[in-house]
Amino acid sequence: MEYRQLGRSELTVSEISLGSWLTYGVGVEADAARACVERAFDVGINFFDTANAYGRGAAEEFLGETLSGMDRSSYVLATKVFFPMSRKDRGLSAAQIHKQIEASLRRLRTDYVDLYQCHRYDRDTPLEETMQALTDVVREGKARYIGISEWKAHQIKAALDIPGVQRIVSSQPQYSMLYREPEKEVFPLCEQEGIGQIVWSPLAQGVLTGKYEPGSPPPEDSRAAHESMGQMMGRWRDDDVLEAVQQLKPIAEKAGLTMAQMALAWVLRLPVVSSAIIGATRPDQVDDNAAASGVKLSADVRGAIDEVLAPVL
Repeated sequence: MEYRQLGRSELTVSEISLGSWLTYGVGVEADAARACVERAFDVGINFFDTANAYGRGAAEEFLGETLSGMDRSSYVLATKVFFPMSRKDRGLSAAQIHKQIEASLRRLRTDYVDLYQCHRYDRDTPLEETMQALTDVVREGKARYIGISEWKAHQIKAALDIPGVQRIVSSQPQYSMLYREPEKEVFPLCEQEGIGQIVWSPLAQGVLTGKYEPGSPPPEDSRAAHESMGQMMGRWRDDDVLEAVQQLKPIAEKAGLTMAQMALAWVLRLPVVSSAIIGATRPDQVDDNAAASGVKLSADVRGAIDEVLAPVL
């Protein structure tokens, strides 16, 4: 496993990180989920990402229990705030940020998180209020750094321009071979401002592993076949996308990589990307994904990928 600095923070994170969206505490049996976390440590993954809204606290509770026996300094822990936790509890007001960090810390069984992230932008709360509340959370020792997820470039810039508040060190956008939107504005701004990217869905909900074939039902043990996990896959299950992805298989084979390893190496080709979040449901997936760390794709491989995927981008 290789490691990168997260933006201008002092956090050093593994190139592959383990997430818990739709999986731990919700869609995956507890024993299998624990085995994935244990395997993550075995292969050198030190970065774990979750959110209060994942399973309405269930993912945080699972991680809190599973990580409770580990040396707290041996891993980097990130969570998020914004999405509803009840009919009244949502958003990024000062009151919500202070309430939700306390609840997250209780579930995670820790005194602090390394990274506290705004899960989305809150148009109903003044940005200054949000940034001041996050700054207070850091000053109180409940978080070491702050980050954001799925903010537009102009929103990030507006936060950076507020004087006297904690600086954003990370951005968590969706990014993969099939979804390149952040390359237009978010990545250039973040590179200029020293903000590291923690990219989610780098395998496009597992589609870039090549296991979903056009015109065929999904494998029984796959995310797509799962009632709660499969409903978030959207366009990635369209036949034209699946047909294009199948054409990536000989490219990966020629490069001596699995499809997942090629997809992860592709997002990690950019220095602005600090880590790629995986959503493993089995320990062998952790092994396979972790092996992408340190892989450098040749210009020929990158060009072949672009040629195959161009019609569906």
